Amino acid sequence: MSNTALVVGASGIIGSNLAQELLANNWTTYGLARRPGTDIAGLQPVAADLLDVASLETALADLKPTHVFITSWMRNDTEAENIRVNSAMVRNLLAVLGPKHSVQHVALVTGLKHYLGPFEAYVSGGVAPPTPLRESQPRLALDNFYYAQEDEVYAAAARDGFTWSIHRPHTIIGKAVGNLMNLGTTLAVYASICKETGRPFRWPGSKAQWEGLSDVTDARVIAKQLVWAATTEAARNEAYNVVNGDVFRWSQLWGRLAEWFGVPAVGFDGSIHPLEAEMAGDAELWRAIATKHGLTEAELSRLASPWHTDLDLGRPIEVMTDMANSRKRGFTVFQSTEDSFFDLFAQLREDRLIP
Repeated sequence: MSNTALVVGASGIIGSNLAQELLANNWTTYGLARRPGTDIAGLQPVAADLLDVASLETALADLKPTHVFITSWMRNDTEAENIRVNSAMVRNLLAVLGPKHSVQHVALVTGLKHYLGPFEAYVSGGVAPPTPLRESQPRLALDNFYYAQEDEVYAAAARDGFTWSIHRPHTIIGKAVGNLMNLGTTLAVYASICKETGRPFRWPGSKAQWEGLSDVTDARVIAKQLVWAATTEAARNEAYNVVNGDVFRWSQLWGRLAEWFGVPAVGFDGSIHPLEAEMAGDAELWRAIATKHGLTEAELSRLASPWHTDLDLGRPIEVMTDMANSRKRGFTVFQSTEDSFFDLFAQLREDRLIP
């Protein structure tokens, strides 16, 4: 039986890279989103609202996917709303697919907030888990929509008999326009603004992040792990951290990023300088930059997500992850983090998203 994938959130930073990986491996691949794109050759778009069961039933009426990859979530004002909305999205999707009896495996992408707590918890320094983060660490005694999503997958797996995998990346580095959490592109846009205006490329985050060890997840790496877990018997019914495989300190990397753009770097100076405030008045400036250089996206908010970059870089603790759980089962993909950033910057420039 041939593999048929349904990628939920195919227009996002993870979903789009996953779709390309699946297509490169000759999977029949459908991409579900509220407004699916058409820029990935071979990806078959499916327009549906995960919060509308009737919409899902109509959109999926003729589809019988063997593998489902859930890479989408919806941001809400409170964690209680995050739980209600994001668990319903998973529950609705799997309830509609259940009667088809076609699904063999469901992969859910969450993240390191599984260990750090929701945004409000880790940004305030209320929880300091031991590092490196390991999948064996217990859930926190905090409300967390990742836990609610996982529980929906577990319940549907018990009901419908499919296998599952949970994937917990750190900050994703990769191209996506209109993405809510995009540190790499945010820094590229910030550096481009600095170069245009003569502003210094100033470290926006905390001392702990500046000095501590960190890691990130290339979107190409998590795409490969998702496919590996879905097709490797020994990998099923497990949760996996997924990062590039190296570690770094921002104090060493920051100057290298600045050098790529040809801007002066300023490191940690004793204070946090949030990018959300730094870039708050730059929307019109970016439109002018886009016009001057013939860029393809003039809306700053569709490229930069300073609020999320501030959460990552402002953490009061170092954050790094352990990859042993997938390594010992055979997943050995490695990616240089410097190359993750430089590859992204080069792609953004080639696609005329930055000058």
